Amino acid sequence: MHSAYYTDAERWNAIVERDAGADGAFFYAVATTGVFCRPSCASRLPRRENVRFFSRVDDALAAGFRECKRCRPGGLPRDMAIVERARAALDADPQARLTLAQLSEAVHVSPFHLQRLFKRVVGVSPREYQAARRGAALREALQRGDDITRAALDAGFNSSSRLYDSAASELGMAPSTYRNKGAGLRVRYACADTALGQVLVAATGKGICRIAFGDQAATLVDELRHALGHAELVEDRAYIAPFVAQIEAYLNGRREAFDLPLDVGTTAFRQRVWDALRRIPYGQTRTYTEIAESLGEPRAVRAVASACASNPVALAIPCHRVIQKGGALAGYRWGLARKAALIEAEAHSAAVATKATELDDAA
Repeated sequence: MHSAYYTDAERWNAIVERDAGADGAFFYAVATTGVFCRPSCASRLPRRENVRFFSRVDDALAAGFRECKRCRPGGLPRDMAIVERARAALDADPQARLTLAQLSEAVHVSPFHLQRLFKRVVGVSPREYQAARRGAALREALQRGDDITRAALDAGFNSSSRLYDSAASELGMAPSTYRNKGAGLRVRYACADTALGQVLVAATGKGICRIAFGDQAATLVDELRHALGHAELVEDRAYIAPFVAQIEAYLNGRREAFDLPLDVGTTAFRQRVWDALRRIPYGQTRTYTEIAESLGEPRAVRAVASACASNPVALAIPCHRVIQKGGALAGYRWGLARKAALIEAEAHSAAVATKATELDDAA
């Protein structure tokens, strides 16, 4: 989570928003007061030119700043302590399905207060956190070669119908295929250097099954091999080159849409979300709430966010165009810095195109 705050612009935005999720990722000091704080500190917002950023408490102290007595950056604030106790309770037994009431009783705060704190600090609700833990337990069991039914029960899926309804979106394929790590599949892949770092593109005979960004090609390939270790993985730059060319043209502002065959399986609802994302015009953004409302499911905001997070094909399904209601970028599977760069580049290209059209019309 902390990697989302490595640029000064992201750090300053976290301070302005008093983002508790940034606490621990960095600290900020104010030259005019000689004090350093957590990003979520409730003290008066300083002037940007007086702010310095530090990655560690010791660095701020070594630079001559003293701890804020309000947010106490050297210790764990009460809100963070509450959330850590809640996470510990959930981590103690991933199979358990604790209700919000049970969890709040365990940490001695009201359900409403816990829900708000947990969402603000962790980024997901306690219920979504439990679901992610069950998914992780399921993946580990399947990769060990455990029987699907046994793996599902051990992970906390209390019926096969519940497993097949939710696991495909978590695993990216049917549980049996995931358990066999893609056995029987032939997947061609290649990596390339782009303006957003390394990109890995992988394709089955049906179409693209993965577009992933990262800092190192080797890491992206290792992740692919880990997920599809029993598939026939073939590095084929020539086969993947036309797909990479579309991505490069897109990133360089020469293309606004993709013409890529996709091979991505998911639930019916998530497919509806992905279709809605592809309808967002180039250079524009939508909120999670707006996407949910467009689907006729106004209360499914969290499910929309989950669908965005599960997207396996960056850019082709433009989940980067979805932001929080207040304008914050929220999460992005391939890093918030990349999300910010994509939104900014698309907005700039769209504005240039609009200006050129206006000039042509005026002429």
